Amino acid sequence: MPRRFGVTARFVALATVWGASFLFIKVGLEGLSPAQVALARAGFGALGLAVILVVRRRPLPRDPALWGHLAVVSVLLCVGPFLLFSWAEQYIPSGLASIFNATTPLLTMLFAAATLPAERLTRPRTVGLLLGFAGVLTLVGVWQGIDLTHELTAQLACLGATTCYGAAFVYLRRFVSPRGADPVTVAFGQVGFATVILGLLAPAVATSPVHLSTAVVLSMLVLGVFGTGVAYAWNTAIVAAWGAANASAVTYLTPVVGVVLGVVVLNEPVHWNEPVGAVLVVLGILASHGRLRPRRKAALTAGP
Repeated sequence: MPRRFGVTARFVALATVWGASFLFIKVGLEGLSPAQVALARAGFGALGLAVILVVRRRPLPRDPALWGHLAVVSVLLCVGPFLLFSWAEQYIPSGLASIFNATTPLLTMLFAAATLPAERLTRPRTVGLLLGFAGVLTLVGVWQGIDLTHELTAQLACLGATTCYGAAFVYLRRFVSPRGADPVTVAFGQVGFATVILGLLAPAVATSPVHLSTAVVLSMLVLGVFGTGVAYAWNTAIVAAWGAANASAVTYLTPVVGVVLGVVVLNEPVHWNEPVGAVLVVLGILASHGRLRPRRKAALTAGP
């Protein structure tokens, strides 16, 4: 029972921290530029993962090819999304950004279908993609016409971030997972490379004046150490205990947490098309996993 409760507690904590990440980004932008937020997030995340590695006494891999793949993953999984989400939240509510983040499983499935023979599109996956696409169109509000304002480009930036996530997960599965590296070590490699890359780019993209406050500093600490570092360790434990399919249910909860926190803490407005779009996206994820198909009655499947 204690172990089961521990996994459940981690699941709730993971959904809360990942859902709150968009709130922390919004608060961080009060004193930092988008690039500075991304650098702080990666730096504190790498620090948190380094502490976990030291405590658990996990050695770093010595495979040069693995480090090369992790460098590619760091751009797709950290550098690109961190910059895009931070830039986007200058113009859209944090809750809306969290809803767009929920499209990640659908875009991952699309990339997998295009690059992995074993992940071809089936009828449930196709239905899921269509529902998810309808959800995105609802979120954007296409009936209002296409107006290339900052709000629309910010929404496209969020989709660009989740597209990066989708490509990164497929790349991980194809080139990193078969090598059997420790998951926390892999995460440290990704976030560590991202810190180095963003640090090298900082003289060109992170030169805005910094205005630190207690809220900004605490937001970056929690976003980096917990939302980008410790959360990965939690996720690994949940997958080991419940399996990948059940662990992925956190995707359904993070936009709920993100929207609620945005409304309660930042007084962000919520328009009708945002929850409707979110529901369509979640239905798309469920459909793609075959969870919307009606179950046969036990009398038809049970043996004598």
